Amino acid sequence: MRVNRRMLLGTAAAAVIALSGAVPAALAQDRSAVRIGYVVSQTGVNAAGAGTTTIPNYELWVHDVNAAGGLKLPDGSRLPIEVTTYDDRSQTEEVVRGIERLANQDKVDFILAPWGTGFNLAVAPLMARFGYPQLAATSVVPPIPDIYKRWPTAFWMLGTADGYGDSLAGVLKPQVEAGALNGKVAMISIADGFGIELSEAARHAFKDTGFDLVMDKTYPLGTQDFSTLLAEAQASGADIFVAYSYPGDTFAITKQAQLSSYNPPVFHTGVGTNFPAYPQINDGNIEGVISLGGINAQSPAIQDYIARHKAVLDKSPDAWASPVIYASLEMLAQAIERKGLDREAVTAELSNGTFETILGTITLTDNQLHDMWYIGQWQGDQFVAVAPVDKPGAAAAVVPKPAWK
Repeated sequence: MRVNRRMLLGTAAAAVIALSGAVPAALAQDRSAVRIGYVVSQTGVNAAGAGTTTIPNYELWVHDVNAAGGLKLPDGSRLPIEVTTYDDRSQTEEVVRGIERLANQDKVDFILAPWGTGFNLAVAPLMARFGYPQLAATSVVPPIPDIYKRWPTAFWMLGTADGYGDSLAGVLKPQVEAGALNGKVAMISIADGFGIELSEAARHAFKDTGFDLVMDKTYPLGTQDFSTLLAEAQASGADIFVAYSYPGDTFAITKQAQLSSYNPPVFHTGVGTNFPAYPQINDGNIEGVISLGGINAQSPAIQDYIARHKAVLDKSPDAWASPVIYASLEMLAQAIERKGLDREAVTAELSNGTFETILGTITLTDNQLHDMWYIGQWQGDQFVAVAPVDKPGAAAAVVPKPAWK
């Protein structure tokens, strides 16, 4: 069935989801619900990413929790979740304003993280000041020394830029050593924090691995014509093409590469490659494309999660951030079950506890998730994890990729 988003909590718990506005005073006084809020890009340039990853998984988690009777507390009782949400309109000042409103006016018990690296970085000082745990599951760890000491309530669930660069190099190095690839790399990246951090990490990884970075270009936000950059990459003679791109860019890069018959042995694009819309946009012409993330498609827990996502929301999750977001919320629920609604105690439990999730057993180190999938590839109709190559469940990468249809 498809969930009605305005009646998402219409379960046996009889909870009501408030899509905007403050929690009613009577409800707050009698503690008949746990009040949770979030500020996410429902409109604007970030809406495609947030609408694919963050919002659906927040909705699915609330649905699942309330269908089970609510969040379990240390005394064994349960309270349903009531939600207050705001649209940040893909604007930094709006996400900051929304967090302040949730904390100061709505006085919610917990605040879920916004979408994207930039927005999570923008609100981390606020979340720390207000004492709310911030489960940033759509943000690569910012390159800030001892970040867990600066913002002790922030939890970075999507790995480090170095992890992505090193994992990509680790997948490709055996192919270069075997002579299947010439070791030359053409790289383009979007000129913002995401692209800057990942491309910088990739440069170091390629250098350490002995690859030859023959093209290294950035492009501004809003670019849609990649023909010149793709022509330069093709002329470079590189067997490996890497783009650290956002969803709209990723879709345009892939389509324009196909139209220009640019088909390098390794074709790596950025955010959006792992979205369920990617095969549709490219008419199924995706075999062998590499990107960030991936899933262990053989995991029963992941299979069950995908099935529930489809049944409740009538669409598939992406194969990178979506399961990480849901797992982070499972961690939050377990921390609440152990520590109650004391935010300080819940934050400490998230830092030090061990949790059972759809990704397996999770224990954070310095408020970061390290044991995760960094690189995936489209093989058949699934975006499967291929790196770290020694992690159980990793599929063997297919190199070179098949030619475009």
